Amino acid sequence: MDSEQMDKINQELLNIIQKDFPIVKRPYREIGLRLDITEEEVMDRLKFLKGDVIRQISAIFDTRSLGYKSSLVAAKVDADKIDEAVKVINQHPGVSHNYKRNHDFNMWFTIALPSNSKLGLEKTVEVLGKMAGVESIRILPTLKIFKIGVQLDMTGKETKTKSELPAYSGKKRKIEIQPLTEKEIEMIRVLQKDLEITPEPFKTLAEEARVTVKELLDQAKVFNETGQMRRFAAVLYHRNAGFKANGMVVWKVPQEIQEEIGFKMAAYRAVSHCYLRPTYLDWPYNIFTMVHGRDEIEVKELLDMIEKEMNITERYVLYSTKEYKKTRVQYFTPEIEEWEENVVKIAKPLIKKVL
Repeated sequence: MDSEQMDKINQELLNIIQKDFPIVKRPYREIGLRLDITEEEVMDRLKFLKGDVIRQISAIFDTRSLGYKSSLVAAKVDADKIDEAVKVINQHPGVSHNYKRNHDFNMWFTIALPSNSKLGLEKTVEVLGKMAGVESIRILPTLKIFKIGVQLDMTGKETKTKSELPAYSGKKRKIEIQPLTEKEIEMIRVLQKDLEITPEPFKTLAEEARVTVKELLDQAKVFNETGQMRRFAAVLYHRNAGFKANGMVVWKVPQEIQEEIGFKMAAYRAVSHCYLRPTYLDWPYNIFTMVHGRDEIEVKELLDMIEKEMNITERYVLYSTKEYKKTRVQYFTPEIEEWEENVVKIAKPLIKKVL
């Protein structure tokens, strides 16, 4: 996107909808008031940016709080066979992200499964690995969330600054959450859909969920308060928004200081994700950070700054060299159950070996 298209108002607009999208009857009017422009101009600008810079505007739910199990998975695949392996992995409806990265572990994907999964997370990953013909595969679940929430600074003012309040961390998640009712599940189903750019965009979603707009908005706010919804926000196409370097930076941090370091790293605005994950004999890195920069030079400058402050020097930057899949996890839909039934039929001998 050129500089004319990305003027100051568009920059501020994109910052708002990533961070603080208003959950109100007429959200675009509310955004207009903040920017001192009309509701109509806000919608015109968003329609122009949609599909090029803006990927989706919707609720972003917390997988674990909804009863799902999820994990990042690293796989080592023959370089000549990776595209074919990816096709197998991506057929699973619970796989939402899949990237090729510059490492011996060259395929990285995320997967989420509901509590009623017949195979479960570990067996599903094992089955997928065998079906895809990977050399080795490692499950890297989140042991602790220090921060999660991509908010690209479109103005360029805050990239290297720090905040003591991450967009979302494990602290926000309630320890005890009551089981969801059918009505709440129906509202989750509609809130995860891409929001229309119309004066009253929640009206269509409320009708689909067979509730009033007020009921839907009130419940969305409850989901946010309990941590079941991380936030309602826009997700951007990083590269089209000007952030060409997407680095997953893994750090080898001594166990006795890993939590202290995790929270400190999470304070950087350019760090969108920060997790504690398990290690293996062939994978010694325990702190994972996602860093987005306009180029690799900007990412390196930030990492040098973090390294100097934390005094942690053992790290590896895994850049995504190819995006195979990037979607939102779709909660409470039948596709995963259907996939499991089909796989059990088609690959019965393989399933028996794994089980």
